[in-house]
Amino acid sequence: MTVHGQAAADANFVRTYTLTRGRTKPRHLLGLDTVLDAGPGRPGPAQVEECEEILALCRERQRSVTELAGRLRRPVTAVKVLVSDLLDADALVVPVTAPTAASHLAGGPSTQLLAALSAGLKRKWPDAVAYPQAG
Repeated sequence: MTVHGQAAADANFVRTYTLTRGRTKPRHLLGLDTVLDAGPGRPGPAQVEECEEILALCRERQRSVTELAGRLRRPVTAVKVLVSDLLDADALVVPVTAPTAASHLAGGPSTQLLAALSAGLKRKWPDAVAYPQAG
């Protein structure tokens, strides 16, 4: 790798770190195949331009986490962190589709359905304790 190529790689790494504000784990359970759709909310003013790109892509049609990462040319983990922020703002939603409902009837809830349920519950009760103590 040339000196110029190394500088570009370093700049890309720093940019990715700043995109996520150093976070490496999303707050929501998101699979590579989790499908996302634009929601009614808006991203916060402090959210980065990549969030607007994610929303623009999801407004065109539903997109998977993997597809978003590929189109943005960003690591999947960074995209999951940004998507998680957008889910918190209701700017993105995980749609519950007919195939998802059918898989639920076939053998239990899918990971995608559980992720959508988790995101909805966290929006409804953001301060709730994850596992209340029995007593």
